[in-house]
Formats: sequence, structure tokens, C-alpha cells
Amino acid sequence: MSAAAVTTPAPSPLRRRALGVGVAVVSCLAIWSIGALAGVDYTVESPGQPATVIGAAAIVLVSLGAALLGWAALAVLERFTPRIARPAWITLALVVTLVSFAPLAGTEATGGAKLFLGATHVAVAVALIALLPRPRR
Repeated sequence: MSAAAVTTPAPSPLRRRALGVGVAVVSCLAIWSIGALAGVDYTVESPGQPATVIGAAAIVLVSLGAALLGWAALAVLERFTPRIARPAWITLALVVTLVSFAPLAGTEATGGAKLFLGATHVAVAVALIALLPRPRR
């Protein structure tokens, strides 16, 4: 008997990137939902602003917007700097993720809210870094 090599076609870059965006949004919504089910109060108050409750719609819109901006940034880098696009974009994604924690530090919110909202920032980064760039050859 001989073993036949089974090859699975690699998903197209468009499909892979759309999956990355979807995973980012769904994971953020899942994290938010777990916190909500655990009783986390998602009321945040920025200096000089009225208190705001971060709801599921805001989580979906912000994570979707961030994911699409990440995709657009990667596409621009691939277009104009194809040789260094992948490492440059991963570095950019990590820097943006770190910077995204600044508003959390400057707001009044419960520890649980900050923990779960911070976890959504990490979830977007992990999903996008794992699924948006082309795999190494």
C-alpha cells in the first residue's frame, strides 16, 4: 500500500482575512458577553464626559472598525513595501494594541470592566496577527 499525499488548498487571502475580521469581532463579543453574564458593570466615565455604558453594539462596531483598519493598513503596506509588509504590519499591530490601552487607564470604571475591555483589545490583536498576514513560506 502506498500513502497518497493529501493536500488541502490554502484559503484565498481574501477569505483568510475576512475570517480574521470575523474572529476578531466574535471573540470580542464573546469576551464582553462572559463579563456581562458574570455581572461586570460596563459603565465607564472619561474625564469631563458623562458616564457611558459600553454595550454589545459598541463592542461589535469598534472591533469591526479596528479590524478593517488593520486590514487596510496591511493592504497598503503590501502594495508599497511588499518585502517588509508582514513584519512591519505585525510591529504596527503590536504598537497599536499597546496604545489602545491608554484610554482604559484614563477612565473611571470597575476593575472587571477594565479587565474584560482590555481583553477585547488583546483578542482583536491576536485574531488579526494570526489571520491577516500571509503565512511565511
